[in-house]
Amino acid sequence: MTYKEILRRIQFRLQGRVVHLRPKTTPKGRVLISYTTLPFLDTRERTLNAHSNRWECKQMAQEFLDRGYAVDVIDFDNTRFVPKYSYDFCIDNRFNLARLAPLLNSDCKKIYHATNAHWLHLNQAEYARLHDVQKRRGVTLMPRRSIAPCLGVESADIISSVCGKDANQSYDFAHKNIHLLPLSTTHQFESPRDKNFDQARNQFIWFGGAGAVHKGLDLVLEAFAAMPQFRLLVCGKFGEPDFQAAYHTELYETPNIKSMGYIDPQSAKFEKIRNESLGIVYPSSSEGCATSVVVAMHAGLIPVVSRETGVETKEFGITLSQNTVEEIQKQVRLLATEPVERLQERATATQHYASTHHTRAQFAEAYRAFVDVVEKEHQTQV
Repeated sequence: MTYKEILRRIQFRLQGRVVHLRPKTTPKGRVLISYTTLPFLDTRERTLNAHSNRWECKQMAQEFLDRGYAVDVIDFDNTRFVPKYSYDFCIDNRFNLARLAPLLNSDCKKIYHATNAHWLHLNQAEYARLHDVQKRRGVTLMPRRSIAPCLGVESADIISSVCGKDANQSYDFAHKNIHLLPLSTTHQFESPRDKNFDQARNQFIWFGGAGAVHKGLDLVLEAFAAMPQFRLLVCGKFGEPDFQAAYHTELYETPNIKSMGYIDPQSAKFEKIRNESLGIVYPSSSEGCATSVVVAMHAGLIPVVSRETGVETKEFGITLSQNTVEEIQKQVRLLATEPVERLQERATATQHYASTHHTRAQFAEAYRAFVDVVEKEHQTQV
C-alpha cells in the first residue's frame, strides 16, 4: 500500500468513514452516493478489477464531478452516517435510503441503484434452492447470499438498474420508473487463437462467487457427476464448509470434475481454461446480472445459464427452461453434439455480444444519459 493510500484511509476514518470528492471548480451542488468506498481508498487496478461494482461506483461519482457537483461517498452498510449538508441527489445501493430519506432535504432526488433483485425475491429464491438440496441430499445447508430487509426501493423517486429482466420484474410492485444500464465488465479478451472446438466440446466450467447453492453449483456437480464423458472445471469461491462436506465426493473424488478454486481471469491458467473449454454452465437462482457469466462471455465461452442470471443468451447461448439436473444434462449434451462450425459461430457471437453490450465505455455512456434525465427533472422541480 502506498503512502497516499495510507493517508486516504486515515482521512476516511477521521471524516466519519466518508470519502469527500470535490470538482475542479466551485461546486454547483452536492451528491451523496451510498455504495462502496473501496475504489476511492485503494486505486490499484487489481482492486477495480475484482468486481464490476467498484469501477462502476467510481464512474458514477466521476460523472457528477465532471458536471460540477461535490460528491460524498459512503458504504451501503454504513448505518451511522448522518447528512450534514443539503444534497441535490442521493443514490443508494441497498440499506441506507429508507433510513436517510427523512433526514434529507425535501428537494433531494432519491435514486435506488439496483444491482440485485428485491430482497424478498432473492431470499425466497435462495431458500427454495436450499430446500431442494435438503430434499435431494438429506442435508441442511446455510444461506450465504440472503439480504437483510430494507425499504430502499419504496423510498426512491426513481430506480437505476444494471439488472436483467428477472430481477427488474421483482420491483414492478413499487411502480417506479426503472432506467436500465448495461453491466460493465472487469475483463476483456482477444479472440481465442486456433481454438480446437472439437477437443473443447466436452469441457465446461462453473465460474462464480460465494453462495454455491444460490449460484447452482450443486445442480451442476450432480449433472456432470452422472455424465463421465464430459469434464467440468469448478472455478471460483465454493469454500463453504457445509457445502464442501455435502458435495465432497463430487468436488474431490469424481474423475471428470476438477475443483480449481479461485482463478484470476487475467492469469495464464484462465487463458488455458478458456481455450480448452466450450462454455460456462451457471444455473443461478437470482442475480442482478451475473458478472462472472459476462466475463466468461467476453472470454468466448458459450453461456448455458438460468433466466435468473439476468444475461441475454440470444441465438448464441442457451437459457435453461428449468433449473434441474436433467435440463442441464440435456442442454450440455445437445450443445456438445453440434458441428464444429456452429460451435465456433456461437462462441464468436457470444464474445461479440459481450463486447458490444457489457463494457465500461457502454456503462459510462448509459449512466451519463441517466444523469441527464435526473438532472433535468431536478432542475424543473427546484
